[in-house]
Amino acid sequence: HNIETVERLTPRVRDRRAGYTQSLNVLAHVKTANPNALTKTSIMLGLGETDDEIRTTLEDLRKNDVDVVTFGQYLQPSRRHLPVKEYVTPEKFEEWRVVAEEELGFKYCASGPLVRSSYKAGEFFLKNMVREKERERMEAQAV
Repeated sequence: HNIETVERLTPRVRDRRAGYTQSLNVLAHVKTANPNALTKTSIMLGLGETDDEIRTTLEDLRKNDVDVVTFGQYLQPSRRHLPVKEYVTPEKFEEWRVVAEEELGFKYCASGPLVRSSYKAGEFFLKNMVREKERERMEAQAV
C-alpha cells in the first residue's frame, strides 16, 4: 500500500478518500493480521515536500513496522495533474536510501529518479537479501 507523499501534501496529491493516517493504519493492519508479512510503501519526491516532512513520514512508517520503502521522482502525467516542483538529484535519492536503511532500519529501500512503486522493488529486495545472507555466510566462514 503506497503512502505516496508527506502528510501536508496528501489532500492535494491523493484522492480525498485516501488519507495519510488511513494509509498508515492499512500498513499497520497487515502486520497485525500477519506479523511475518513484509510491508512495502512508496513515496514520490518532487511535489514540494521538505526534508523534515520526508523524515517524519519515514519515522511514521517505521513506527508502523513497514519493512520496505521506495522513493521515485514525481512526473506530471498530464496538464490536469499537479506540476513537478523539483527534480530531485540522484545524490539526494541516495541520501534518502541511506537514511531509510542505515538510520531508520528499513529492511530495504529502492531510491532513484526512475524507481516506481513496483518497479523491480521485489527483485531489488530479494537480491539485497541474498547478498546479505551471502555476506553473513562469508563472515561466519572467516571466523
